Amino acid sequence: MSKKIAIAALSLLLTAALPGVARAETVIQKVKRTGILTAGTSKDAFPFAYKNKQGELTGYSVDMLKLIQQQLEKELGKKIQLQLVTLPPAGRIPNIVNRKVDIVCDASSFTWERNKNVDFSFSYGATGTNLLVKKASKLGSAKSLIGKKIGVLAKTTNEKAIKQAQPQAKLVYLKDRWQGYTALRQGKIDAFADDGILLEAWLGRSKNYNQFKVVPDRPLSREGIACMVPENNSDFLDTVNYTFYGFMQGFVNNESKYVTIFDRWFGPRGAIPLNRDLRELAVETMRIVIDSHQDVRQ
Repeated sequence: MSKKIAIAALSLLLTAALPGVARAETVIQKVKRTGILTAGTSKDAFPFAYKNKQGELTGYSVDMLKLIQQQLEKELGKKIQLQLVTLPPAGRIPNIVNRKVDIVCDASSFTWERNKNVDFSFSYGATGTNLLVKKASKLGSAKSLIGKKIGVLAKTTNEKAIKQAQPQAKLVYLKDRWQGYTALRQGKIDAFADDGILLEAWLGRSKNYNQFKVVPDRPLSREGIACMVPENNSDFLDTVNYTFYGFMQGFVNNESKYVTIFDRWFGPRGAIPLNRDLRELAVETMRIVIDSHQDVRQ
């Protein structure tokens, strides 16, 4: 073997052996090879993603993942297993970047900072930052938060919203939402900041709902809820967006399959019934996505 051929062969071996040097599999390639879609989600973001009494992960976002699973089965022509992994908010992006999960769907909101490391799907829900406080609390306005202990989850848009609304608030970092609710009950914090729809959901299920309230009337921030996927995976992102487009179009067209999914969580007998105004807002938001991507399903 000549010296040049030997060097070339050694170079190829090193390229294959060194992490990050060889071309990484795309999500689609990995799912096709393994037959598994690994999805990160939440254990306590009711009604988007949470563990029910049977210990099963369920919710609106989990239903979206099941639709993505079904679309992948159609495209790849094989059965695909949906493997759900619970992640804390701070662990979502690292697990996507390190390819421990193929996608994250919970109650994640788009931010430009997050978009530097991951790609976002179409928004399939809307929320904003509110505060859960005790009934007698006078908190609500940004000014009222000066010097107050506000519980937040690290690496969330809620943390960012409080920092922007009132830099003089004292942030108390909590490991999960249950710790936040407990800390508020025990008086260790003055308020717990989270997505308004999640706080309303907790309040609706709490035995002591009359001891708390969600403030202010107008959220401190407004955000669209979307899924996050690894960068440079346009084929997979197209599949996710195509799935959401089909869901929204089906819901707006009153197709029973999609109406049933939405109403399971937000209908009159759903987990969190939306009033007429909020339901119309949800429909209008879907119409905007549909109208701006009319050629997706053609």
